[in-house]
Amino acid sequence: MLRDYASSAIVPCSDLARAKAFYGEVLGLPLIADHGTGFVFGTGATKLNIYLSDCAGSNRANAVVWSVGGEIETIAADLRAKGVTLDEYPDGFDSVIDGIHTKGTQSVIWFRDPDDNILHIASGGAN
Repeated sequence: MLRDYASSAIVPCSDLARAKAFYGEVLGLPLIADHGTGFVFGTGATKLNIYLSDCAGSNRANAVVWSVGGEIETIAADLRAKGVTLDEYPDGFDSVIDGIHTKGTQSVIWFRDPDDNILHIASGGAN
């Protein structure tokens, strides 16, 4: 039924200005559209929709995942330099160094946006 249609992520926020600054300035995503009660950012060949919601921050699972290949260490360092705290979930990983979780050849990081939505970056095979 939906296999031939593109999809995109959608994430709630409680403060539009704060979310716009985080996704646009901290994560460096280009703003595609501003609808007044939400935004659309470009991210690779897909889109990330951010919208105003009273339910922002209520999700305790991954909200968005990016697959970045060999750039994960550079991205992790850039996020840390911008004041973003990388979450650590050491169970099941060979090592966790500076927030970068490694198991075999796969590396991943997790961090949160200002509304506590969990964002996930993987070195490969994430999406």
